[in-house]
Amino acid sequence: MRIYAQTPARRNRQVLADLTAVALIALTVWAALCIRDRIMLLAEPGRKVESSGDGLAEELGNAADAASDVPLVGGVLNKPLQSAADASTGFADAGASFQETVTQVADLTTAALLVVLVLLILIFWLPPRLLWMRRSLIVRRLADAPGGADLLALRALTGPPAALVKLPAPPGGFADAWRRGDQEVIAALGAAALAHAGLRP
Repeated sequence: MRIYAQTPARRNRQVLADLTAVALIALTVWAALCIRDRIMLLAEPGRKVESSGDGLAEELGNAADAASDVPLVGGVLNKPLQSAADASTGFADAGASFQETVTQVADLTTAALLVVLVLLILIFWLPPRLLWMRRSLIVRRLADAPGGADLLALRALTGPPAALVKLPAPPGGFADAWRRGDQEVIAALGAAALAHAGLRP
């Protein structure tokens, strides 16, 4: 199976389409990752809350330990300081939870963008390429089959008129010459059908 056409004009268009599709996919990936980075900036307050909460919890914990060493009132002083340290740990946990939520949103948004945009690019690019590959295979098989020249000539006659524009019209027209079995006209029509498909004789 041929991937690219043999005629320069069609092959150049196919290569350009392929390069454009690859560039668009790469641009989509880059844009999705940039958007993810932007969303992840929202996690910065969560990081600050977590860091501050951890630092405060550590300092209050140290203060509670120091207060417990105070004679007579150590136990009384220790309890509120330890409660404040536990509350600070809760703030840190809330900051960590916020960061996790932002990360999940960023990941889901990035995945959705990648899937939707890459699928759109593939839908517009891949089917025409696969269709051309299939058609070129059919045309090539027609050309190689017994009586293939006649079949190709008929394909040129029933195909788009643009394929016949460059051919000099024989007396009586192409259809009449094909019915008479004019081999020169049949060969020219077959070559036109192949050229229209992007193939060479």
